[in-house]
Amino acid sequence: MIKIGIVNVSDRASAGEYEDLPGKEARALLQKYLTSDWEEAYAVIPDERDQIERTLIRFVDQEGCCLVITTGGTGPAPRDVTPEATEAVCERMMQGFGEAMRMESLKYVPTAILSRQTAGLRGKCLIVNLPGKPKAIKECLDAIMPAIPFCIDLIGGPRLECDEKYVTVFRPVDKDARRKM
Repeated sequence: MIKIGIVNVSDRASAGEYEDLPGKEARALLQKYLTSDWEEAYAVIPDERDQIERTLIRFVDQEGCCLVITTGGTGPAPRDVTPEATEAVCERMMQGFGEAMRMESLKYVPTAILSRQTAGLRGKCLIVNLPGKPKAIKECLDAIMPAIPFCIDLIGGPRLECDEKYVTVFRPVDKDARRKM
């Protein structure tokens, strides 16, 4: 079974002070976009770097997630440490994801340049940091989702299929395979 992690990084949501809308938005979008059968690992945790790192490591190393989506903790505030935690647990960073998300967000708000979203690889898992606002989560995930399944293919993860009504996945056609057809 394909396993995907969703982590909402929020002091207030983890304390029960407000509803976990960012995590729910990420879940709803993945349910809408993916046609592959998958199950989730889910957590709502405070903006504490050690807890973020432990959760990411657990979701990848113990629970076997091929994709982990985080929401929140990507701004410039002192407690926004999700990118640092992600970088600490990843073997390689995938800066293009953050660049694409910021480019998309700049279409809507000039403060997108303050965002520090990033992505990285840990084993056969792609970890992606999304912003914490549901509207921005959708905008950013829409911008990068076409590349996520192929990235997971390249790192040896399971094949993710998407509903073409919502996401057109980019997978290059193998020239040798095309000649054999």
